[in-house]
Amino acid sequence: MDIGVFIPIGNNGWLISNTSPQYKPSYDFNLEIVKKAEDYGFEFALSMIKFRGFGGDSEFWDYNLESFTLMAGLAAATEKIKLYASAAVLALPPAVAARMATTVDSISHGRFGVNLVSGWAKDEYAQMGIWPGDIHFERRYRYSEEYVRVMQDLWTTGVSDFKGEFFTMEDCKMLPMPQTHIPVVSAGQSAVGIEFAAKYADYNFVMGLGINTPTAHASGVTALAVAAEKTGRDVGAYVLFMIISGETDEEAQALWKNYNDGIDMTAIGWMVGQAASDTGDETSTAKTIAAPEGAVNLNMGTLVGSYETVARLLDEAAEVHGTKGIMLVFDDFIKGMDDYGTKIQPLMTSRADVVADLSVS
Repeated sequence: MDIGVFIPIGNNGWLISNTSPQYKPSYDFNLEIVKKAEDYGFEFALSMIKFRGFGGDSEFWDYNLESFTLMAGLAAATEKIKLYASAAVLALPPAVAARMATTVDSISHGRFGVNLVSGWAKDEYAQMGIWPGDIHFERRYRYSEEYVRVMQDLWTTGVSDFKGEFFTMEDCKMLPMPQTHIPVVSAGQSAVGIEFAAKYADYNFVMGLGINTPTAHASGVTALAVAAEKTGRDVGAYVLFMIISGETDEEAQALWKNYNDGIDMTAIGWMVGQAASDTGDETSTAKTIAAPEGAVNLNMGTLVGSYETVARLLDEAAEVHGTKGIMLVFDDFIKGMDDYGTKIQPLMTSRADVVADLSVS
């Protein structure tokens, strides 16, 4: 089972709270995290793309780096770990994204992939004058389908003559082509999003749900497997979890309570308002993360407990049939990475082979 890290390209990570660790993103900060990931045997690191934060007293995600340029820098400074940048399909033409990905593929010597972001917070794009209107909510996966087909044309043949509803290529050339297959990642939670992943993605993220409910993502994994069976493709399910750990369960629970006590309701109000304008499926990513209850952690699955408890819960998550990997975020990323690498991972049966390899090297 793969383990990845969702690096904090935006300020304050994934806790919308005034009492959680407060920090601004930087290249050096993310490099330190990815270097630790390599040292602890992580298989991949992924960065998001956000153009507008949620505001509030915590200024949640008001400070954000750009994904492709950050990952290019990280690619030059790392040796083994797979790196994924996020492409916002409304902001970056597919032929440009394909060439950028090929460039980072060259820098990383074949360790690069692309996470496609269809877009759900319209104010991110309206502020730049590129929001196509609320019709985007119902057509976003048709748009993303054409987008990825243009990229795959260029990656595999060096030319695209694709003609579609949204994109028209006229002998569009791109050389050199990537040295290896560039994997595509998506995060569709709705039926149409999962169908898109089954057709075009190599991996699809499935949201973990609840507090200390490590197998709650099983239905999402099953839905992806059913869709992939219809397309005859191998699409891996990655699940996202937040880790809040301590020496004891009580210590970790106290941290979790403190973060909830400091919830930034103004920032959450902005997020909920943006999600409300999404007229798409109720199971879409926006609706999943923006339900107001418990949204201090963006409603992602969260594992709270001692190092032993978290190791056990991660093993339970890994046992869900079809789970290819787990991507982690932490309340305090530097401490969290070290605690995972030195105190949690050595207790995990699902990572015993990685721990053995690290001890030998």
